Amino acid sequence: MATKLFLEALSAIKEVIVSKLVDFSLEKLASSELLQFATEKKVLEEIQNLEKELKQIRRVLDDAEERQIKSSWRNLMMECRGSSSKRSRLNIPSSFNDVLFNRDIMSKIRDLTAKLKDLEPQRSKLELRMTDCKRPTRLEERLQPTSLEIENHVYGRDKDKQTILDLLLKSDDKRNFVIPIVGMGGIGKTTLAQLVYNDASIQHHFHLKAWACVSDYFDILRITKEIFQSITSVSCNDNDLNIVQEKLQKELSGKKFLIVLDDVWNENYHYWTILQSPFKTRTQGSKIIVTTRNHGVSSIMGALYAHSLDLLSADDCLSVFAQHALGARDFEGHPSLKEVAEKIVRKCNGLPLAAKTLGGLLRTNIELHAWEDIFESEIWKLSKDQSSIIPALQVSYHHLPLHLKRCFMYCAIIPKDYEFEKEEIILLWRAQRFLQEVPDKQCIHDLGHKYFNDLVLRSLLQVCVNNKSRFVMHDLINDLAQSVAGEVCFKIEDSQLISKHARHLSYIAQEYDGTKKFEGIYEAQHLRTFLPLRLSSGFLPYYLINHVLTNLLPNLRCLRALSLEGYQITILPEFVGDLKLLRYLNFSHNAVIKCLAESVSSLYNLETFLLKGCDNLEKLPSEMEKLVNLCYLDITGADKLEGMASNFSMLTNLQKLPIFVLNKEKGHKIRELMNLSNLRGKLCILGLQNIIEPLDALMARLSDKSRLENLEFQWSEDFVNRREEVKKKVLDGLQPSKKLMELSIKFYCGEMLANWVGDSSFNCLQSLCLDGCINLLSLPSIGKLPLLKKVRIQGLRSVRTVGVEFFGDTTNTFSSLKILKFVDMLNWEK
Repeated sequence: MATKLFLEALSAIKEVIVSKLVDFSLEKLASSELLQFATEKKVLEEIQNLEKELKQIRRVLDDAEERQIKSSWRNLMMECRGSSSKRSRLNIPSSFNDVLFNRDIMSKIRDLTAKLKDLEPQRSKLELRMTDCKRPTRLEERLQPTSLEIENHVYGRDKDKQTILDLLLKSDDKRNFVIPIVGMGGIGKTTLAQLVYNDASIQHHFHLKAWACVSDYFDILRITKEIFQSITSVSCNDNDLNIVQEKLQKELSGKKFLIVLDDVWNENYHYWTILQSPFKTRTQGSKIIVTTRNHGVSSIMGALYAHSLDLLSADDCLSVFAQHALGARDFEGHPSLKEVAEKIVRKCNGLPLAAKTLGGLLRTNIELHAWEDIFESEIWKLSKDQSSIIPALQVSYHHLPLHLKRCFMYCAIIPKDYEFEKEEIILLWRAQRFLQEVPDKQCIHDLGHKYFNDLVLRSLLQVCVNNKSRFVMHDLINDLAQSVAGEVCFKIEDSQLISKHARHLSYIAQEYDGTKKFEGIYEAQHLRTFLPLRLSSGFLPYYLINHVLTNLLPNLRCLRALSLEGYQITILPEFVGDLKLLRYLNFSHNAVIKCLAESVSSLYNLETFLLKGCDNLEKLPSEMEKLVNLCYLDITGADKLEGMASNFSMLTNLQKLPIFVLNKEKGHKIRELMNLSNLRGKLCILGLQNIIEPLDALMARLSDKSRLENLEFQWSEDFVNRREEVKKKVLDGLQPSKKLMELSIKFYCGEMLANWVGDSSFNCLQSLCLDGCINLLSLPSIGKLPLLKKVRIQGLRSVRTVGVEFFGDTTNTFSSLKILKFVDMLNWEK
């Protein structure tokens, strides 16, 4: 009976959710977008009443979630959430219809409120309580170590580490070439391998080191390239396994190497035989460490000895928990929390990942009742297998704030062991409206960084071992995300058909993706995300069957995020302009496209447009000024771009614009930068030789753009015309903000730099590059800039003397300098 009532309640909720007003959720009720319509006091009162009712429903559902987390309720709720975005767009009423509009919206709000009220008796029969919506107080002012600092404190693995080091450093037995570290998920295999890999004694013992993540995607080419790139720090774009293996073998020849193969699942002996081909003529003492959950893997690889990891002791597990919760190894500073901490840690069963995530959940929170809530959570009772990590992870997820739950759940579309960049995920969150707590568009992205960092601090996202700028999800954390997302977040794997309930879809792209991969997409008509991803390093060409572009994708009218990254498509299909709800469009790394469909300009809601690596792109849509919501336009690497679209200055929401190109004889277009006051990060202005009137440079108002951290000014390399005073005045007018951190000036053909270059008021400058300025007679005075760390002077062929003017004086100069390079200074005498 209770189950029936519960399903009836969900049915009623679903009916409400698919109504026109679901778009006015708790986060929208107080927004200016809605309140501008509410011209009557009574309407405002009704909105406030509705908000109260929705908050009560939110509390009830929080309680229901804790009780029903393993039941069908979750799947039904996911379907409801997926349907929630199906809505009609409300047009702004004309002034003479205001009264009718307010009357209509009041009626709808009252109907919705009445339906919510009808749920009250059903809630009572189900004995669901209203949970306290208040989250534990976050002590933001307290200085917290980063996730990287936390990982420097690893407890309970000293003996394990020494055992592995002995095998690496003291044993030259060829039978010990492969050293497996074996243990269950979450026990710390990767952490131990990382400890060994970064040990000082290893640095001196081996000539070369490499780290590669293997996983269940045993792509030999990808793994080989990853090893090669880890050793050489050079990208490898070859797509021929034999060529890559020959390159790797050449690099390893005559050198003692250490290679870590992390997270090996596959037991196929044939695969291992092919993978180890470059290592057969290895130097004595070379080693491979393998982390795996399966002893069968070690036997397949011919390992003589496999080191099995044990669970942590209670004391070590408590130290891990304390480190992630309090940033300390013990509870000396908070003795009142120790007793409940010990109770929580006992539930971790010696698994360090469980201690990390629960500790991260309580991070910055020293309220005793919050810790007791974690210990007393009903979710602990859901698993009969007390050795399972799942209850601990479920507790971590359940006690997340709602905004982090949504962001974490969306991460279920990330394949296991896929390494991703922070920006990559934040832009996708933004497209799905998961970052809505601030009305200012310029602050939304900062909020995304905060959400991302919060998930890292909770160990739900982790920094990659071999690339600190990228992140990854632990396999078990990935399983958790998939379990809470259900079929709403769907990954195409093997021959699995696409679920009709899917809202967010990802898949690992292959060299040729045909119709078979996308079977069932006709049923998933409400997709919000279409996201091909690549495990292979580099950006090799991929191809998509035309049927997908002409018949499948045009039907997905609910898409908010569409990526065709890496696919070699000659013409961007016109149907893209019909996807009016698109906020994210990624067409990066297409080496063949020269121009974009004009229909793109009709995507009024588009916020992110990525065209990185489109190195043959010649022009942008002519009416791009219509994209008034555009915040991120990434055209990095579009070196053949002839110029910017007309009226570019109307894109006032732009924050990311890495390149701005000035057409020949249209140097005055630099004025288009005048109104782009929200630009941040890096900006490279190309074609500065086309500026005829120095006032145009001044009108760009670069000095007002305080969020720009990195500026690059570039003239044509062969440009020699123009009077000297014009050259200098143009550079004078390009004076940036005093907050600039990096400056690069390339192929400037004047004899003198602007006075602001080297001015002591630019005291935030950390990097300066002067490149190819062949007529420059002297260097700027930069020795007194307090934060300057890197200086590169190249191709200044007219400079004969580097003297006191460069240093400022002989005392306390270049106090922060790390790198000073002089290159190609042909006439330097003194």
